[in-house]
Amino acid sequence: MIEAGSVTDPGLRAAYAAWRAHLGVVALLLVVAALGWWWTAGEMRGMDDGPWTALGSFGWFVAVWVAMMAAMMFPSVSPTIALYARMSRSHVLAIAFTAGYLVTWAAVGVVAFLIALIASRTVGDSLAWDHGGRWIAGVTLLVAAGYELTPLKDVCLGKCRSPLGTLLGSWRAGGSGAFRMGLGNGAWCFGCCWALMASLFALGVMSVTWMAVVAGLIALEKTIPWGRVATYGTAAVLAALGVLMLVAPAALP
Repeated sequence: MIEAGSVTDPGLRAAYAAWRAHLGVVALLLVVAALGWWWTAGEMRGMDDGPWTALGSFGWFVAVWVAMMAAMMFPSVSPTIALYARMSRSHVLAIAFTAGYLVTWAAVGVVAFLIALIASRTVGDSLAWDHGGRWIAGVTLLVAAGYELTPLKDVCLGKCRSPLGTLLGSWRAGGSGAFRMGLGNGAWCFGCCWALMASLFALGVMSVTWMAVVAGLIALEKTIPWGRVATYGTAAVLAALGVLMLVAPAALP
């Protein structure tokens, strides 16, 4: 293994230092993601009642949702954040960028909670499993599968898979600029993953098992070399789950 002290060329020393910083950022994000999985699993214990599970109080749900997003998204977004840290040469700015990213997803959680609250108060028991819940869940999964094949999904996924051009095109200086860039990156990520998040609600948002399945699909789409293969595969998985939800729900966990 190459040690920093054994490198004499200034350019190589700088590259080595950047590599170590890059690795450190990725490792830190993965540790935070692991803590998010651990804490979320504890908070969700006993809450998994399948599709359209009650979301608890507003403050509790938002806290769990943010931890869920850190757990599910940090493994796949860590290369982007590490790239930003290298470009900005500041871990403080990278923290601001990450905060903006999480704020975008926190806002998504707030909207999701409000939609669920309004729906529960306007349609009553219509979302219950033995009423329309099963059919709505199945259709949600099929719609999510269809979105995987749309041009908009392709554009948003491209921004997530190749972040250099996106970062350069939206570059802003300072802490507020880093925060705003994080917000923008989170928005692209939402455009890429909103259908998968809707699928999570349809399958059981308080289920750690389904949370892991959706997180795995997100990671595959964003990291494996064959992007379209990943999206077609995800679409096939979601379509199969949607059909099973409609015709053989007992086959699903």
